[in-house]
Amino acid sequence: MLYLFASNGNVIAFISVFWQTMNTKLDFEKTGGLIPVIIQHADTLQVLMLGYMNEEAWELTMKTGKVTFYSRSRNSIWVKGETSGNYLHLHDYFVDCDNDTILITALPVGPTCHRGTTTCFDVQNTSEEVTKTPPARTQQ
Repeated sequence: MLYLFASNGNVIAFISVFWQTMNTKLDFEKTGGLIPVIIQHADTLQVLMLGYMNEEAWELTMKTGKVTFYSRSRNSIWVKGETSGNYLHLHDYFVDCDNDTILITALPVGPTCHRGTTTCFDVQNTSEEVTKTPPARTQQ
């Protein structure tokens, strides 16, 4: 499925396309009912956030085209942008090889992070303990 949206967030077109994961059954039971969902900008491929979905949130995302999560702190369904207007519009999705993680590409309306930033991953790591260059592999 591909949803096209006007700048005000209204659906202006709905196009069905074949998705490679259409026949994939997500394994919500393996993960206790919640599946981690990585959100990536559909155009820039920048990682925007990580959230969790239960089956209801997944079905609502597929039905509405608005990325919907399960809020662990509120214990309820949460449509990203329902209070701020900063929606994430579904562009495409990919299920990992174990059927227990989803990568969603989305088109954001406004900033994604609750801090008002484009991404939740914008704080630079300044730790000297992190090696920037991986060590050379040794042959075994």
